[in-house]
Amino acid sequence: MTEPEAPDRPGRLLELAVADLALIERLRLAFQPGLNVLTGETGAGKSLVIDALGLALGARADTSLVRHGSEVARVEAVFDRLPEPLIAVREVQASGRSTARLDDETVTSGRLAETVGPLVEVHGQHEQSRLLDEGHQLELLDAFGGHGELRREVLSAVSAWRENRSALAELSIDPREAERRTELLRHEVEEISAARIRVGEIADLRARLDASRHGEAIARGAEVIRAALDAERTGAHDVLATAVQEARGLARTDPRFEAVATRLAGLDAELEDVARDVRRLADAIDHDAGSILEIEERLSVLYGLLRRYGDDEGAVLVHGERAAAELDRLTGIDAERARRTAEDARLLEAVASLAERLSADRRDAADRLAAAVDDVLQHLGFRTGAFGVVVGRRIAGPDEAAIELDGDAVAFDATGADEVVFRFAPNPGEPARPFAKIASGGELSRVALAVKQVLAAADATPTLVFDEVDAGIGGRTADPVGRSLWALARDHQVLVVTHLPQIAAHADAHFRIAKRERDRRTITEVERLDRSGRIVELAAMLGGPAPAAGATGLTTASGLTAVGPGPEADSAGAAGALGWVGGVGGSASLAQARELLDAAEAWHGRPVVPAAGAVGG
Repeated sequence: MTEPEAPDRPGRLLELAVADLALIERLRLAFQPGLNVLTGETGAGKSLVIDALGLALGARADTSLVRHGSEVARVEAVFDRLPEPLIAVREVQASGRSTARLDDETVTSGRLAETVGPLVEVHGQHEQSRLLDEGHQLELLDAFGGHGELRREVLSAVSAWRENRSALAELSIDPREAERRTELLRHEVEEISAARIRVGEIADLRARLDASRHGEAIARGAEVIRAALDAERTGAHDVLATAVQEARGLARTDPRFEAVATRLAGLDAELEDVARDVRRLADAIDHDAGSILEIEERLSVLYGLLRRYGDDEGAVLVHGERAAAELDRLTGIDAERARRTAEDARLLEAVASLAERLSADRRDAADRLAAAVDDVLQHLGFRTGAFGVVVGRRIAGPDEAAIELDGDAVAFDATGADEVVFRFAPNPGEPARPFAKIASGGELSRVALAVKQVLAAADATPTLVFDEVDAGIGGRTADPVGRSLWALARDHQVLVVTHLPQIAAHADAHFRIAKRERDRRTITEVERLDRSGRIVELAAMLGGPAPAAGATGLTTASGLTAVGPGPEADSAGAAGALGWVGGVGGSASLAQARELLDAAEAWHGRPVVPAAGAVGG
């Protein structure tokens, strides 16, 4: 078996930094593409790392996680993104306040979950997985079956039907109400049209009315002006004419008066214009009682239109246009309703045809998916036929839109007419149950692993986290689980918390989490292990509990200690390669750990590294 390059997909988790969270004082993990394994003794803080990641994904904040004596716990997760990484930060204060940030922007925890939640999927004893959501199960089945194009056709057909149905609903009006509405609109249109209203008419009429009401006074004043301008000998016109004549006479003697004569002549012409305007305005004044009544009646009509239809003449005209358009619509509503009703039936037939095709494809894909997942589950220790995919339909309710499929009135939506349920029956004689009703978190983790492995190419989630994936399984099942995780990690970044060395042996990156005492406080530390360190850690996992106080173990130069059943003479070469300090009871576990790692690497297609100092090495 050859090992393809572990893909470095955009969105994978690059780094996780944790500060003052429970036992973790300071911790920074640089995760790698492929399979990342976290091991360590019980209570060292492995699950705390998953809890910390959950906070960065928007999980509910728990103030009890704040380290004793600290004011705030802080988690920072860095995700791959172009052109720059995405940085998600969550801080939880001991007082109960929680803050979240995306890059440098403060956001709500909901926004944080919405943005980074899709980048990581957590499977664990106490985690809710999207795999339990039957809507997500349908999406996975369609991705596995390659139904994307047919799904888009169904969506388009349903959208067209919904649009037509919405328009049809607007046409659903009681005939008596339609008749009443038609008569009202016809009256409004005729009234506004008959009024022949024009914009600005009211202002003009009011000005005319004011002038008419003061007609006599205006006439008297105009007569006084005319007399002042045109009275013989004493009027302004005659006086100015005398001045013009005298100025012209002086200009013949003194040319400087020529300009004065010209200006006076201009004034004389202006006086003529003013006199004509005064006569015209005075003659235009209509102070006849009949004319005033006519203006008042016209204003009354216009003000009545404004009260009913708008604030000014323009608004009244717009109302009339709208009323005319609505009248046209109501006049043809019966024909439009008939057309829309026929279109509704045609569109439903189109939806039914596409949904039937999609349903058939889903049933075929469901059989193939069930067989593929079931095959993986057998390698994980489950019986044949434990996993199934059921594609069903829901009968539409009495007031619900429906399409006819196989003689049934079936409910539908934009995804089609099917309901998809992943079912699981781990024990013979027990009925298969939906995923959501599986009680065992360990079982769910392994089933999720099998489904994820089969759907690896179809699932776009960059990072998958498995906590407690080894719950309830033994050594015989552990190696197949490790192989499945490693295979899954060719398409995703995978993070695994495990107590089983058979799983840890398949890691692309192996992290050991340990707790120790410093200044009378317990702290959690993390170390990424090289190959020698991995052998020691695997030996410790194989050997069981740590040695009693004062016992001497098998220790590397970095301080890792392996425990085992007893020394073996032929392990001396391996011990020397690992930098043993000496001790009792570890060589057999060491040899077994090396054999475990060699076997995993051989299965991955990597060359086995011979032990330093071994014969022929």
